[in-house]
Amino acid sequence: MRIRAFAAVLAATAALPFAAQATDLEVTHWWTSGGEAAAVKELATAFDATGNKWIDGAIAGSGSTARPIMISRITGGDPMGATQFNHGRQAEELVQSGLMRDLSDVAEKGKWKDVIKPSSLLDSCTFEGKIYCAPVNIHSWQWLWLSNSAFEKIGVPVPKDWNEFVAAGPKLREAGLQPLALGGQAFQAAGLFDVLLISIGGRELYEKVYQDKDEETAAGPDMAKIFAAADEARKLAKGSNVQDWNQATNLVLSGKAGGQIMGDWAQGEFQQAGQVAGKDYTCLPGLGLNQVLTTGGDAIYFPLLEDEEKSKAQEVLAETIVDPKVQIAFNLKKGSVPVRGDVDLGAANDCMKKGIEIIARGDVAISTDQLVSADSQKQKEDLMSEFFAKESMTPQQAQERFAEIIGSAD
Repeated sequence: MRIRAFAAVLAATAALPFAAQATDLEVTHWWTSGGEAAAVKELATAFDATGNKWIDGAIAGSGSTARPIMISRITGGDPMGATQFNHGRQAEELVQSGLMRDLSDVAEKGKWKDVIKPSSLLDSCTFEGKIYCAPVNIHSWQWLWLSNSAFEKIGVPVPKDWNEFVAAGPKLREAGLQPLALGGQAFQAAGLFDVLLISIGGRELYEKVYQDKDEETAAGPDMAKIFAAADEARKLAKGSNVQDWNQATNLVLSGKAGGQIMGDWAQGEFQQAGQVAGKDYTCLPGLGLNQVLTTGGDAIYFPLLEDEEKSKAQEVLAETIVDPKVQIAFNLKKGSVPVRGDVDLGAANDCMKKGIEIIARGDVAISTDQLVSADSQKQKEDLMSEFFAKESMTPQQAQERFAEIIGSAD
């Protein structure tokens, strides 16, 4: 697959437009794990091949750490050339304030509306009919990653779904293994909870809560079952003692933990470690219960700049991001699915192929980043972080607070 990726970069280099005036362009992002850094290198190499220069502005930590820094720079008059945000409403106020670049001409030239699938990705970039970002990938949260060696060690078959995984938890603990790996970053607990919601409760319940913002449903008996499952997950995750998501992933790929609920970006870490899907690890979309994936992911936004050369370089980077060969090279390393529906993914691993198949048949839902505001997301993250860290908080108490958040969400 390395050979294919290398060939893809070479082909992309030949296909991409060269800039008339080369210039440096700082790109800020939070892609700092091993797999993420390998993916970023593909973007940087392709952009550099246009005659411009990618200046890497990686910010360590999660998006929750990076976004306030990015927003502060843009609103404070020190904008970067381009910056990462998730698909959705995270850059909404920046766009409304006129601080982001309109990419409509670039999108029309590249026929983005025809090739970017699903259309919700580009919809999230659109404000008052104008397009303000270049979608990079499709990420889905709804995955349970399992260590085959951990289950071999305890003499239990690799679970086929979440229920079997929960049942195996005590044996994993008895063998000195961490049942469920979970880091201390707030977004991890919130993401895990949302996966339980849609995978156990189903898409209809998920949409009633996050799309309709139905407070009564959020406080009701169906959601009580999700909070009971979250309580089980909290017990299984006790003792993880790691902070970053990729540290939790490392517990799984090293066989020290039975599993992790994490988005498909985790498979970039397995790939970097040389592990093979189906042999060294197992992936269960929808926790093996309800194979519905959200189509979230990442997009690159371009702050308004006064420098004409850098503005031209922004256009070149936007074109580069959506180029079909660059899409393949980047997403094979990232573990995500390309935003284009017209690319060849013959080199995809088994887990990626599962995700592509689910998305292709339409078993998808809109991500929470696209459905609720950044402020409401932050409130949910804070609640779930507290719930997973504080055993004295009961599921009932957590549900009451959650329903209040949903009731006031925008």
